[in-house]
Amino acid sequence: MRHRIGFYGAGNMAQAIIAGLVASNIYKKEEIFVYNHRYEPTLQEVEKKYGIQAVIDEKELFEQTDVVILAVKPAILLQILPRIKAYLQEEHLLVSIAAGISIQQIAELTGPHKIIRAMPNTPAMVNEAMTSISPNEVVSDKQIQTVVDIFNKFGKAKVVSEEVIDAVVGVSGSAPAYVYLFIEALADGAVAEGLSRGDAYEFASQAVLGAAKMVAETGKHPAELKDMVTSPKGTTIAAVQSLEESNFRASVMKAVQAAANKNREMSKED
Repeated sequence: MRHRIGFYGAGNMAQAIIAGLVASNIYKKEEIFVYNHRYEPTLQEVEKKYGIQAVIDEKELFEQTDVVILAVKPAILLQILPRIKAYLQEEHLLVSIAAGISIQQIAELTGPHKIIRAMPNTPAMVNEAMTSISPNEVVSDKQIQTVVDIFNKFGKAKVVSEEVIDAVVGVSGSAPAYVYLFIEALADGAVAEGLSRGDAYEFASQAVLGAAKMVAETGKHPAELKDMVTSPKGTTIAAVQSLEESNFRASVMKAVQAAANKNREMSKED
């Protein structure tokens, strides 16, 4: 069965997903639809940029598609769910990328439908996202694979239980910000040692990119890769010791847990 994909929302994350789908050529541009709540100029820009089908009526979005990606902010999602309930048919699969809104909350506002929570992160904009896929019990294996395939078009996607989604937010959803801070700090240290600002960012960002690729592609434990760099009485072990004295790993662990706890609190607040 050929799916027709709808996007409720046309922001940065929606456009990253759309770009991945268009580039993959798996779905025809006529099979991808987008509706943007309130901001018609953005909708027109997306239609022109990607050549997909823009619709100005939210009801039409659901009439034309069977997989609908809800790409709006959490507060907006809670506002629109009761309204779109009237448009939902048995064949519709809802995919929410809103942080802090549980499958149960979505179901309470829309009724018992096929629902998936997907948590991509911002590197989707450069086709390097990491996305968690958490389905409810009525989503079929084939439908899960369809959604995994969609999110694989701009990075990697992995099916996990919704029970661990708070941890996913801490280790993946919010993590790019931690890495940006780390890159900035690396560069600041290099500038303090005389390197130009532009060169410092280039060296720092490439070092982080290369190190991440080593973990992803070698299959080696990060500690093993770290040991490969730390020579006896060398520069790297001196730096590692300095980081440990500053509670580097404990600080990062606390950051992950802080993000996870905040996501958990958001789920309880709404």
